[in-house]
Amino acid sequence: MTVHLVGAGPGDPELLTLKAARLLANADVVVHDRLVSAEILAMVPPWAELIDVGKDPNGKRTTQAEINALLIERAKVATSVVRLKGGDPFVFGRGGEEAIALAAQGLEVHVVPGISSAIAGPAQAGIPVTHRGMSAAFTVVTAQRGPTGKPVNWRALAEVGSTIVVLMGARLAGVISRELVAGGLSESTPVAVVHAASTPSQTIQRFELGELERTPVKNPAVIVIGDVAAESVLEPALLANPAELQGALL
Repeated sequence: MTVHLVGAGPGDPELLTLKAARLLANADVVVHDRLVSAEILAMVPPWAELIDVGKDPNGKRTTQAEINALLIERAKVATSVVRLKGGDPFVFGRGGEEAIALAAQGLEVHVVPGISSAIAGPAQAGIPVTHRGMSAAFTVVTAQRGPTGKPVNWRALAEVGSTIVVLMGARLAGVISRELVAGGLSESTPVAVVHAASTPSQTIQRFELGELERTPVKNPAVIVIGDVAAESVLEPALLANPAELQGALL
């Protein structure tokens, strides 16, 4: 009686870990999120039960309590249950809550890490979230807070001096822009928005922080804020100083 909390990565099925692919190919039940791609779900055997528990911002929403109860119920009757989550189960995936609920029922939990879109999004755009002489750290934050969660202190983040990577921030782009500027970031701070990272629908927008409030951001999106957002090792024409980058890599 084991539930595998499996990270599906950012979308591209080739970015799955080998262990994740093996578990999917042998699963009896797969409980998956909304943004898991059809290509990844196609790896599940035809006899397995597929259960969509995705949370649609504008429609169907399965509560976390319902998901926990479903996992417990299936784990008690099925041989192999996979809880398939976009990105990594423990990066804004509520995997910790599910693991606690399962363990409380005496069920075994195994975690299979996945590539978080917080890393994959910038990487797919050629943006190094850390870059010598430009950014020594990066901060990952979700713009969405639960009913008991404290609001994000964007002004404090503006003072950290690191690259800021925002997940689930499309609807709050205006707030993010205004608060970061109020916290001291320049309106000319580079911003990159990577939509549907690693999928055929991927798009990349680049502009300045002052424009973020006026620029529509489409979900799912990763918002990268900081000097590195103006860079792309995949597009040399965008590099502010190609010679510096080459020297950093030597």
